[in-house]
Amino acid sequence: MSHDHGRGEPLGGSGEDCADYLERIVYFIDNELDEADCSVVRRHLDECGPCLQKYDLERTVKSVVARSCSEAAPDDLRSRVLLSIREVQVRITEA
Repeated sequence: MSHDHGRGEPLGGSGEDCADYLERIVYFIDNELDEADCSVVRRHLDECGPCLQKYDLERTVKSVVARSCSEAAPDDLRSRVLLSIREVQVRITEA
């Protein structure tokens, strides 16, 4: 499955520049690309120092945020959020 994320062309197409790869780094880090797309991104990261630095930074930030988000929401808040989600779901299905 190739992710073009609204571009109209798959990864690995001609004329891609670093800005395209930098946008895709998040999908790469989150394992949301298929193996062919991952290979294209890995190849670019092997050849482009600035993109590799950005990748390392994004991965580090994601790791720090994940470690910092270990707290659970209070039960009262969780209940209110779930209720709000259900209300929105009902409105959507009734529309």
